[in-house]
Amino acid sequence: MEAEAELIVHLARPANIPWLDRDHSILAFNERVFDWAQREDVPVLERLRYLGIVSSNLDEFFEVRVADHLEAARDGVEDDEFSVESYAGISAKAHALVQRQYELYNSRLLPALAEHGIQIFSHGKRNMGQRRWVKEYFDREIRPLLTPVALDPAHPFPQVANKSLNFIVRLDGEDAFGNRNEVAIVKVPRVLPRFVRLPDSLAGGKGKIGVVSLSSMIRAHLHEIFPGRTVVEFSQFRVTRHSDLAVTEGEVQNLRTALRKGLQHRHFGKATRLEVSKSCSESTVNLLLAQFDLPVQALYRVEGPVNLVRLSQVIDLVNDERPHLLFPRWIPQWPRSLKNSENLFARIRQKDVVIHQPFESFDAVVEFLRQAVKDPDVLAIKQTVYRTGPDSVMMELLREAVRKGKEVTAVVELKARFDEENNINWAETLESIGVQVVYGIVGLKTHGKMLLVTRREARGLKRYGHLSTGNYNPRTAKLYTDISYLTASEVLTAEMDAVFSLLASQAPLPKLQRLQVAPFTLQNSLMQHIGEAQRAAQAGKPARIVAKMNALTDWRLAEAVYVAAQEGVQVDLIVRAACVLPAVNSTPKGGAIRIRSIVGRFLEHTRVFFFQAGEEEHLYLSSADWMNRNMARRVELAWPVTDATLRQRIMDECLVAYLMDDQDAWVLLENGTYRRLEGDTVGASAQQMLAHYFSTAPTVKARPRSSSTRELTQAARNRKRR
Repeated sequence: MEAEAELIVHLARPANIPWLDRDHSILAFNERVFDWAQREDVPVLERLRYLGIVSSNLDEFFEVRVADHLEAARDGVEDDEFSVESYAGISAKAHALVQRQYELYNSRLLPALAEHGIQIFSHGKRNMGQRRWVKEYFDREIRPLLTPVALDPAHPFPQVANKSLNFIVRLDGEDAFGNRNEVAIVKVPRVLPRFVRLPDSLAGGKGKIGVVSLSSMIRAHLHEIFPGRTVVEFSQFRVTRHSDLAVTEGEVQNLRTALRKGLQHRHFGKATRLEVSKSCSESTVNLLLAQFDLPVQALYRVEGPVNLVRLSQVIDLVNDERPHLLFPRWIPQWPRSLKNSENLFARIRQKDVVIHQPFESFDAVVEFLRQAVKDPDVLAIKQTVYRTGPDSVMMELLREAVRKGKEVTAVVELKARFDEENNINWAETLESIGVQVVYGIVGLKTHGKMLLVTRREARGLKRYGHLSTGNYNPRTAKLYTDISYLTASEVLTAEMDAVFSLLASQAPLPKLQRLQVAPFTLQNSLMQHIGEAQRAAQAGKPARIVAKMNALTDWRLAEAVYVAAQEGVQVDLIVRAACVLPAVNSTPKGGAIRIRSIVGRFLEHTRVFFFQAGEEEHLYLSSADWMNRNMARRVELAWPVTDATLRQRIMDECLVAYLMDDQDAWVLLENGTYRRLEGDTVGASAQQMLAHYFSTAPTVKARPRSSSTRELTQAARNRKRR
């Protein structure tokens, strides 16, 4: 399909379909994650981790999604997406979820930890020995870093950074100058650990583990920070601020410099949420709400730490001694398709390679790059960088490649949300040693994942490529499900090189045979396949769409799928998080839209799209979700899997297994709510099945198999649906 001259533009939401609300859908996803924290069959430290994940997700929700709703509510705006009503709706759902989090933490998780000898000691529960130790720790490690600010005309309310821990204190008595300034703010430095482990001798018995929180230690010794004054009242508080960086790329000379300046202000954007202790007085609450210009709906009273994300530190403090309170360690397996393949280039020349992470190890991708760096016949390496982390072995390998005299090009996406600083640092580091660093295309994020190696061989230059549904991040590759695809296809690698040329020099894309590239051809290609399925259904032929993605919020694709189902297409969607498309059990012409979300031990991140129109079948892997930003504002890739064996394997592992899952699956009902399947049919978890398969001998029949698309269809139809 030839690249179009015009980029895809945003389409307004069609009015004739009962759409689901995107932000309510995001909050519903977090309720599904929260379910893992509630499950008694999950080890207690993992339940604590899931509780923190929900809090982290909510932080990002308030940092990115809430500001427009809040502004609309302030201004009395009423439209389809942002309004007084929309803000009230998401506030109510968020409040309910937060309340459930703290109820679970206090009534079930803390007692469960105590049953296993792990006690988080609040000030009121500490004995004299523990209090003496806390006092010594406070004087030695905490007090020197605290600088309280008493508010008066010369000392206005200090700048409070996004998500930082603070205390507000009301005082009685006079200060050193005879003033009765009664309010003070204590900012807690981020460098201090939020939880500290007590010495074993003070933990309460043999084998016990005692932990104290930073906030409880400061709370216990606030009076010492204000000598000569009486602490009348205090509360911890935390402010969440809008943190989406906005840089008009066409108006800056240097994007890297502009983003670095923007990062300095990110922590002080407009406030969107205020968290305080449950006991905080109304007068203090009103003072804080006025200071941060927030309505009362933005106030969250909590009974416990204001930042549950930091509970991960408790896990880190105790996990070595309580491994049974965690999931059994999963060790990714070396890919079977690369077994006994010391020379990866020789193996990839024979046949394309699929690596299913984290069941198979991302180390194979690192090894591919390592062999390219060490191979004297490799002349050039090109790679996109989106989220790679602060300590990246792959970035170090690119540096080594430069030292060995290879031509290295890195397309670094500086605007990867909340990874901007990491990527800026890597861009500067790589550029300083001679890597050709480019930042992609003005106005677009480069989200497609590509690694291209050019090697001198007997018949001339030969390219080897890696494409992925996920990031070049070895840490998250152990936590996220993704597909890595290694290929020596002359057509596919040549098209990858054309995309690199587009990113580096804005050279127009030639006519591409296999790669679909957003924002040029990807959305229209998907629309074409949906349309072909629809026409097949109208002609009485088999017609099916099965797609797995993280989110579905693109109106154009959603409308096309809805219309196709009305014409008889069978649609099964596996959408992890936000989904605006409603479920439809059946249509007058025999179609259906069945939607499910899988929330398991690993974060589902794979994007796989299957289309059947009569005898024609197409399977794509992609870096893109079905979101407008992916189709219109990002450089994304989708590539077909044409090898029959590999295509069937991906269908089996990424689609059939997940359509059979009735352990970790939630089905979207026609009323817009989700229902968890709890062993409704075979009691199978896709992730557990895949982990079992990849950790056992090939003869073990744990892998779900499907010899044809008809079996794929039948597997879905046999599931119980309500």
